[in-house]
Amino acid sequence: MSGEPAAAAEAPGTGSKPELRASHEDRDQVVEILRVAAGDGRLTAAELDERLEAALTARTHSDLAKLTADLPAAGLQDGIPQRAKELVRIDHMGGNVKRVGRWVVPQRMEIHSVGGNVKLDFTDAVITQPTLQIEAKRLGGNLILVTKPGIEVDADDVRALGGTVKVPPAATERPVILRVEISGETWGGNLVVRPPRRTFWQWLLRK
Repeated sequence: MSGEPAAAAEAPGTGSKPELRASHEDRDQVVEILRVAAGDGRLTAAELDERLEAALTARTHSDLAKLTADLPAAGLQDGIPQRAKELVRIDHMGGNVKRVGRWVVPQRMEIHSVGGNVKLDFTDAVITQPTLQIEAKRLGGNLILVTKPGIEVDADDVRALGGTVKVPPAATERPVILRVEISGETWGGNLVVRPPRRTFWQWLLRK
């Protein structure tokens, strides 16, 4: 005998990071990402059905991460969508405010502004829930929403005094991935909903 104490048996799993279990909320958020990807034309109907079934039965975060690994990574963290904020407030006087690129669409927005323009560009936005409610109170300036197929805007509850509200009919060739419901009032200025501006080459090729 050497006199040295016997080494204690290593506890199972020691030195390895345990898998994080997925919650119902995690699964629901991945389902929304898959639904949006299908609306963007990134997944076929068959692929969507297959991944939805896998998402609803996923047990861990890594199981969910596999389902979004080949989709745009912006707005994802470890394969799980970033949680959208419940409320985002935009409160300013003069100047312009923009939300463009890969911004995460919240559940609700309050937009209070005097002068200047507020532009919400949904072209590349990360959409994790089916509805966005906007309560707007504006004096002068414009509220501009840049949309894409699959985004529907309802501005029936907007009261316009001295300005105009321009909301084109929603495109019907894609399923609705986001419904924007706008309420409130605007004194002067306009509420404009429009598609993205075409580049020169898109215009030339009639895209």
